[in-house]
This record gives sequence, structure tokens and C-alpha cells, in this order.
Amino acid sequence: MSKNWYPVIDYNECNDCGTCVDFCPHDVYDKSKSPTPVIIYPEECIEGCKNCGNQCPSDAIKYFGDASDGCSCDCSGGCCG
Repeated sequence: MSKNWYPVIDYNECNDCGTCVDFCPHDVYDKSKSPTPVIIYPEECIEGCKNCGNQCPSDAIKYFGDASDGCSCDCSGGCCG
């Protein structure tokens, strides 16, 4: 879990499809607000995980703390698919 890495939504680009909310395995998003992505637990995001951003069809998700293009989380669970 990280306080230095979390998704940031560009609501000007977001099309409210809910894909990021559905694909996040770390419960970062408020599922009751879906399909609109509302981040309520940024500290639950795993540093380096880009699962929600990789799934976003409008490329509306960037990451606070992103200094690389790679993934540094343990993807053994397939979270960054």
C-alpha cells in the first residue's frame, strides 16, 4: 500500500464508463459512485500498479508518483494485466 502512488482522474477525458472501478483489485474506488470513478482510498493503491489506467479506454488516468513506465507491483495476481 502506498501514500506516494495513486491514480488521478482527468475528468475532462473520463467518459464515466466505470471500467477502472470494475478492474481495480485494491478497492481504491468508491463502487457506490460507479460508473463515475471516485477515489476514496488512495492509500490502498499498490505502488506501480496501473491496472485501472491500463483498462481506461479514454486514457484519463495518470498516477501521482509515477516516475517510470514500468510496473513494480507483484503482478502474480494479474492485477496489472
